[in-house]
Amino acid sequence: MVIVRMHLTKTLHPPGGATALIAVIGGESFHDLGYLFVFLPVGVGAAILLFVALIVNNIPQNRCYPEYW
Repeated sequence: MVIVRMHLTKTLHPPGGATALIAVIGGESFHDLGYLFVFLPVGVGAAILLFVALIVNNIPQNRCYPEYW
């Protein structure tokens, strides 16, 4: 349903679509997680991406990431 909505509104976001698709067609291990699926792979992945962005973008002295919190 999410993929259809993104396609209709022309706001396709492949990682978002893939996450929804994995939650639906994933095996029993994904289904057993229930709503915890949102926090484990998705939340941890987002936290890792933020951590890497903070490190990489703050290495140069003339940059400050993020500018606003």
